[in-house]
Amino acid sequence: MTPTTPGTRSKSDLDLADTLGHELVRLVRLVNRAKSQVSKQGPDGIERAAYAILFCLIHVGPQRTSKLAEFLHSEISTISRQSSSLVQHGLIERLADPEDGRACLLAPTAEGLRVFEENRKQRNQWLAEVLGAWSDADRETLNSLFHRLNDDIEKTSPQFADPASASKAKGA
Repeated sequence: MTPTTPGTRSKSDLDLADTLGHELVRLVRLVNRAKSQVSKQGPDGIERAAYAILFCLIHVGPQRTSKLAEFLHSEISTISRQSSSLVQHGLIERLADPEDGRACLLAPTAEGLRVFEENRKQRNQWLAEVLGAWSDADRETLNSLFHRLNDDIEKTSPQFADPASASKAKGA
């Protein structure tokens, strides 16, 4: 495959990207449908969206609310509301920030780890059922390609319009 500069992709590359884009939108829609079938409230009465905070704290470590909002691409007020609910349910706790005593860090509690693991087991059971008829090789390939896709998405910011067009549209 010959290297190309942004905006100079072949028709074949763009057709494949269009097909992938369609399948990704379909995947997100199906995952959202599955989540809504489980219900908006988790088994412990917590908003499903709040589990993203718990996931982040478990995988990244204790964080300030502002860092969580940045990491989760969410508003600080949303993160504050959801984290307050998680604190009330005993799933996360507020700790003094060792670098700034005026601030606090949010961290998972032992109960938060337990609830997270229970939800993880349920998700894994469902995914294992979905992929049950797939060969081991196909499942390993899927995992490898998803990992690679996620890595590349993290490294590449979307460029939906060229800067010159964006400037003209803003009247610059």
